[in-house]
Amino acid sequence: MTYLDEYKRWLEADLLDCDLGPELLGIKDDDDAIKERFAVALQFGTAGLRGTLGAGTNRMNIWVVRQATQGVAEWVKTQGGSQTVAISYDSRLKGWNFARDAAGVLAANGINVRIYDELMPVPALSFATRYYKCNAGIMITASHNPAKYNGFKAYGPDGCQMTDDAAAVVYDAIQKTDVLTGAKYMSFAEGVEKGLIKFVGDDCKDALYEAIEARQVRPGLCKTAGLKLVYSPLNGTGLVPVTRVLKDMGITDITIVPEQEYPNGYFTTCPYPNPEIFEALRKGLELAKEVGADLMLATDPDADRVGIAMKCPDGSYELVSGNEMGVLLLDYIAAGRIEKGTMPERPVAVKSIVSTPLADKVAEHYGVELRHTLTGFKWIGDQIARLEADGEVDRFIFGFEESYGYLAGPYVRDKDAIIGSMLICEMAAYYRSIGSSIKQRLEEIYAEYGRYLNEVDSFEFPGLSGMDKMKGIMDGLRSEPPKDIAGIPVVKATDYLKPEETGLPKANVLIYDLEDGSTAIVRPSGTEPKIKTYFTTSGKDLAEAKAKKNALAEALKPILS
Repeated sequence: MTYLDEYKRWLEADLLDCDLGPELLGIKDDDDAIKERFAVALQFGTAGLRGTLGAGTNRMNIWVVRQATQGVAEWVKTQGGSQTVAISYDSRLKGWNFARDAAGVLAANGINVRIYDELMPVPALSFATRYYKCNAGIMITASHNPAKYNGFKAYGPDGCQMTDDAAAVVYDAIQKTDVLTGAKYMSFAEGVEKGLIKFVGDDCKDALYEAIEARQVRPGLCKTAGLKLVYSPLNGTGLVPVTRVLKDMGITDITIVPEQEYPNGYFTTCPYPNPEIFEALRKGLELAKEVGADLMLATDPDADRVGIAMKCPDGSYELVSGNEMGVLLLDYIAAGRIEKGTMPERPVAVKSIVSTPLADKVAEHYGVELRHTLTGFKWIGDQIARLEADGEVDRFIFGFEESYGYLAGPYVRDKDAIIGSMLICEMAAYYRSIGSSIKQRLEEIYAEYGRYLNEVDSFEFPGLSGMDKMKGIMDGLRSEPPKDIAGIPVVKATDYLKPEETGLPKANVLIYDLEDGSTAIVRPSGTEPKIKTYFTTSGKDLAEAKAKKNALAEALKPILS
């Protein structure tokens, strides 16, 4: 069947969603638009699906969601166990529609569903999957992508994103399921009436908050520290869980950014609701200056990432990178747990291979084993699972990725902005209570270990040809590896498609170690049409490290453009 045949089939179908019909009629004379929507299908990987909302096999809509859920159902039916799937969704457009339809498909397959009765973040989905001993979990989210996106993330029974093997089985089942007619389905109401669809109970929600609050390093500290906070949930899921935990621990002076307080899938004040970028934090920064906050904090729509701006001695505010916050939290948790006598024997922390080597220095200082994993928090979850299998899960104290993802306990297996927010605020309160600050502690770390700079650049490759262009660039780097970058010799090139060299599973990542101690990493994004470059440089001060990074970036730009 050609893409035009598929388009006509959709035109003739009862598409249920009132947005899809007009969109299809609107492109009837535009072959490029039809081809872009129907020539390919969104591919189900370990992160599930993510794409632009709209009509077609290459878009996110109820039909693609039903097809993907049928694939998950086929896998679940082979697994035995509870035959249960947990579902959550964030504030994105059509999030509840997709979650409800996924529940209907699962129920029609005789699979039990535990679905949240309100939008809840990624860590809540991971927790419910484990709490109810589910076979799988489904999170409807596109994380920090722009408003036109939504997605479908699949989780395994451990609350970690689905393994490659399981995802391959699901993908095979999806390909055998006709997108319009192949998925079984019953209405949400019927599923509830038959007892197949049930809501997540308050017992599960309360247990999540208890698990998070149990990871405080210095319980009770925040009640007397007088921390003044500005917080933005960026119109996503963080408002209820983050403010509950912060208030439980004694932080009551919280000013919410009003324009970004309540769920709004259009994200009108920050078109790219990503706490990694300045624009998403602009409103919060303006409010922080107005009220004189000690700290400004923002979580992304599915509340698995958290970004901050810290107050400096001159009254200005400075953004803290994901690498810097990862190092600060590792330092704070390790020092605090040693002081309080709560550090486990042979403690373990985990970071991704693209995250700062400064963390290795800090871990070594405190006697913490720091394990390196591939990019993607599921690999950090895998390290927790290995410790759990050995009966040593309490050894895990912290895991982080440079992309603003943190976790400080084994209660979930994905990054968690709720606990990230809690520990960042506790850390800020602690330093305030001893006459210091996050800014001062960061400068002390740099003075002790060296001035590291870690920055990420992105190159976008949109459209149907984008993936081919990205593949061509990566193939070119492998066939003709650079001997130097910006005149600095490459002393070691590591290709993570060669597990025999890395000791890790295959990944499309190239790392170049340079003669001056700098590193450059090239990696295609797993969720967006981008190639990312990660640079680590160091110098006697920030200016020197920045100059080195800029030279490396300029040298790679022609290859990646």
